[in-house]
Amino acid sequence: MPIRVHSNLPAYNILKSEGVMVMDDTTADRQDVRPLKIGLLNLMPKKEQTETQFARLIGATPLQIELTLIRMTEHVAKNTSPKHMEAFYRSFQDVKNEKFDGLIITGAPIEHMPFEEVSYWREMQEVFDWTQTNVLSTFGVCWGGMAMIYHFHGVPKHTIDHKAFGCFRHRNLAPTSPYLRGFSDDFVVPVSRWTEVREEDTAKHEGLAILMNSDEVGPCLIEDKQNRALYIFNHLEYDRGTLKEEFDRDVSKGAKINVPKNYYPNDDPNLEPENRWRSHAHLLYGNWINEIYQTTNINVEKILEGDSK
Repeated sequence: MPIRVHSNLPAYNILKSEGVMVMDDTTADRQDVRPLKIGLLNLMPKKEQTETQFARLIGATPLQIELTLIRMTEHVAKNTSPKHMEAFYRSFQDVKNEKFDGLIITGAPIEHMPFEEVSYWREMQEVFDWTQTNVLSTFGVCWGGMAMIYHFHGVPKHTIDHKAFGCFRHRNLAPTSPYLRGFSDDFVVPVSRWTEVREEDTAKHEGLAILMNSDEVGPCLIEDKQNRALYIFNHLEYDRGTLKEEFDRDVSKGAKINVPKNYYPNDDPNLEPENRWRSHAHLLYGNWINEIYQTTNINVEKILEGDSK
């Protein structure tokens, strides 16, 4: 089954050209199935790019997915046209009375700021609490994951003295986890952040389990069963050229930035990078969607009201 997105959304044609099955609203309405309702709370500046990256991954499963694009209510996007936001996004206040099978909360370029100083932090806390009554499973990504684990458990983020930037080897610490079904013991994950969550902080909370870890850049994926959430601090959703775009942007600004580690062949930024994480990205998000499908209610309005499908 395909992912259901508006036919005018830029991601629609991109995904279609890549062979991802996409379906517009008219076609989807003719099918007698209940699609999984997945929300994407998109906090990234390049919203169209981020929409495509996540839609590509959750649209690759055999299930029909209805993707809802969500924004913070009062925050105004500076890098995406108001026309795009008005046409395709709904504010959190507009959707908070609805229920979702799954929610992805993206990263945001505000990691140097204390959480409490973020302009939309109060509403972000409302979102986190709302997931406990209206969302079956939440996936917090990078800043989104750090903010959520801080909100629920008080686990802090720590600023590091240099940007963790590149493709780093990670280890599968939980091969029997349904979320890591099909994963190799050792694999590459793109990383791009100035902060980190530390293992010793998560160890203080019995309900948190580290599923993926790197000796160089620390915990990557944490399961929070109590809050039905996954927190991933790195970027399996990235395209082949995303780190290159970030590197080129910083170089053009004269910013002090290291060449992304283990990303370019021979660490030479003049060479074209290769995507060495795509298969594991599809595995992780496909496993997440599958777990949602196995446990959600057949009636979307009764999500979290009972165990029967």
